[in-house]
Amino acid sequence: MIAHRLAAVILVSMAVAAMPGVAHAAGAAYVVDTAEVGDPGNCKVESWMSAASNHDFIAATAPTCVLGFAHPVEASVQITRTRFDEEWGTILIPKLKANLIPSAIGSWGVAVSGQLAYDAITHENTAVFATIPATLRLSDVVRVNLNGGWQWDRFANQHYLTYGAGTDWRTPDNVWTLTAEVFGQLGAAQESRGLIEPRFQLGLRWRPIDRFNIDLIYGRNIAGENANWLTLATVFRFSVEK
Repeated sequence: MIAHRLAAVILVSMAVAAMPGVAHAAGAAYVVDTAEVGDPGNCKVESWMSAASNHDFIAATAPTCVLGFAHPVEASVQITRTRFDEEWGTILIPKLKANLIPSAIGSWGVAVSGQLAYDAITHENTAVFATIPATLRLSDVVRVNLNGGWQWDRFANQHYLTYGAGTDWRTPDNVWTLTAEVFGQLGAAQESRGLIEPRFQLGLRWRPIDRFNIDLIYGRNIAGENANWLTLATVFRFSVEK
């Protein structure tokens, strides 16, 4: 039971929403991050619910804003409620991200992000993450995202390399977007092999207006082992006057 809960904490912590660009939204329940950071004052609230074929469950919301320091910094806190093996948990995941090299068509953009996972029930920091997201825009409607990073599982005192690769394609009017991604972590072999096996998601986004979208996502083993996941996600965007 404890091993399953540790796996859940780690994998849910990885599922932090990425900050999208204005026209190329990913974000919400997707795991692979982008190098994009918006303008100061741009905010959003991402929320999603994920249900697994083994009856596990994740519900999360992540308010996010871009702060206008000397360099724009995206700040968010993901609040996650989970059920794994009939045990409920609550996790808080604060995150900061800054863009280092802006992306453009035909050239890579690079960012850096850091986050930690805090168990609101045990009042312990459970994991720490550092990630370098890179984004290549192939055209106005297609981009590729690559992630590489480091993760420290404080319970087991284990260190992992994390990875992710994803692509999204949107229609020219930005109403529909198709996203596919694979992600995971590399490190010492565990009793639960699911910790170091690749995971993937495939999702379709509908964005009827610029400030709102809804996603339907199929995932395989996004947490736990040998489970299929179905996720419904929304994003509401707004601006805060300077």
